[in-house]
Amino acid sequence: MEIPHKPVLLNEVIDAFATEGDGYFIDATLGYGGHSSAILESSPNIHLIGIDRDITAINFSKERLKEFGDRVTLYHGRFSEMIGEIIENHKDKPILGVLADIGVSSLQLDQLDRGFSFDSDNLDMRMDQSSELTAERVINSYSEYELDRVLRDYGEMRNSKKVAREIVNRRPISSGRELAEMMSKIERRKGGGVHPATQLFQAIRIEVNGELDELENLLDRAKELKGAKIGIISFHSLEDRVVKRIFKDWTTSCVCPPEAFQCKCGDNHQLGKNLTKKPIVASKEEERENRRSRSAKLRLFQLD
Repeated sequence: MEIPHKPVLLNEVIDAFATEGDGYFIDATLGYGGHSSAILESSPNIHLIGIDRDITAINFSKERLKEFGDRVTLYHGRFSEMIGEIIENHKDKPILGVLADIGVSSLQLDQLDRGFSFDSDNLDMRMDQSSELTAERVINSYSEYELDRVLRDYGEMRNSKKVAREIVNRRPISSGRELAEMMSKIERRKGGGVHPATQLFQAIRIEVNGELDELENLLDRAKELKGAKIGIISFHSLEDRVVKRIFKDWTTSCVCPPEAFQCKCGDNHQLGKNLTKKPIVASKEEERENRRSRSAKLRLFQLD
């Protein structure tokens, strides 16, 4: 079958998670099965639990991974909501690893009707198409104040107030193309650099899908999986800062308040070991072959 999406940091993920152990590997953002198929091939005793919010991705991966038979179990939903059911249903083997590749996939970008692209004829951006909140609703119904907050906090846009005001003045806006053209007029593209609408689209997408909240919820539930290795691939600084902060918190042994004169908490709250004080990034060769990999960062944590 034609594979529409090339997974980033594939060799690095295999190196991190390949094992002779008999247990479960959870791909919390299954997507189109690229990382999962590689793990299944490299680790013959591993059983995959794949989760995704996008039913299109689930259906695609069901077909792609069928050669692995009963070594594969797929769930449609959010990791943070499914983990309790997964733990309850899979007690027969240990959970050895969890991987989450955060962000929008190539196929979602390429399918113009999904509304993620600068060339889209609509404004959707939902990873789970059963969700109520769409990019069209954010763009056309949020107040100027709310838009400024979204663009500032999730797009880190220095000109968030100006852009929010321009959006309100141009309403109704009906397509990704129209939104991208608006940004191109506000901020000219320099040479072959990043498209001026990149941060705007990132901000709206994060708002629509609650991506940062979901990342925090994912990690909050993942810490329950004693003995598992946790890997998170992020694509922008907001996500990476969340992962870096939480992994640092997990290594903290004493959780007494700073003003405490002596430790009263037992000094035994460390959850494991941070395996990547600096994130793993793509090789120059991979960057040349796959532009999406240029911003990818992998952080790993081993739970005790």
